[in-house]
Amino acid sequence: MKFQSLEPFVPSGSNFNGAKLFFQELGFKINWDAGGYIGFERDGCKFILQQYDNKEFAENLMINVKIDNAQEFWKFVVEKKLPERFGIKITAPTQQPYGKEVNLIDIAGVCWHFVE
Repeated sequence: MKFQSLEPFVPSGSNFNGAKLFFQELGFKINWDAGGYIGFERDGCKFILQQYDNKEFAENLMINVKIDNAQEFWKFVVEKKLPERFGIKITAPTQQPYGKEVNLIDIAGVCWHFVE
């Protein structure tokens, strides 16, 4: 038996349509849309955006995404003005013991660790 993928359900927060647009702006493509659930994918990384608003849950959820260039990712987000447009937070790349990391807090409050 082989595990083939891991696709977490990620809460949208109170603005489901805004979250949907935000992830598209990050470069994720919609594979399927079932109303309150949307399957997103970019470069083989998948997750399911769920229309779910629970601030305490969202602010305690963290997702780690391996990337090939943290500086390039940070620059991409900043140049698209995603923090200003969507109210997200992002940190400049910092070196951690496990790799160079960019932290991004999405619309719902989920902390995404993009790690080179």
